[in-house]
Amino acid sequence: MPQNKERICIIDDDSIYINLVSKIIEVKKLSETIIIFRNGKEAMDFFLKSIERDTEDQIPQVIFLDLNMPVMDGWEFLKEFSKIKNKISEKIDLYVVSSSIDSRDIERAKSIDLVSDYLSKPVRIDDFEKILV
Repeated sequence: MPQNKERICIIDDDSIYINLVSKIIEVKKLSETIIIFRNGKEAMDFFLKSIERDTEDQIPQVIFLDLNMPVMDGWEFLKEFSKIKNKISEKIDLYVVSSSIDSRDIERAKSIDLVSDYLSKPVRIDDFEKILV
């Protein structure tokens, strides 16, 4: 199966989840590069530097964003990312991935224009295949 997404990004502080998702993507050959950030601030710094240095070729095509993280959580990241999104010419599909099953979180996330969809943890392999193929 060919790799359809060159770069994907996981923004999550859960090491077990990161390792599991990375392994699925690697084994299924769903992406060539996986960029990992442990919180929203690390990710935001990366995006700001990419825009500043004009290195958009390093920006991921898909982002999997957790909501509950230290330093800068997913909600804060979405707020800050919305301010810079128009400076990025590459299309980015952003998926909120959370263990929260609170309908308010789901509706809030889905109401944000940047968010392609809300996925509940644990995410199934076929969900990743649908998104990345």
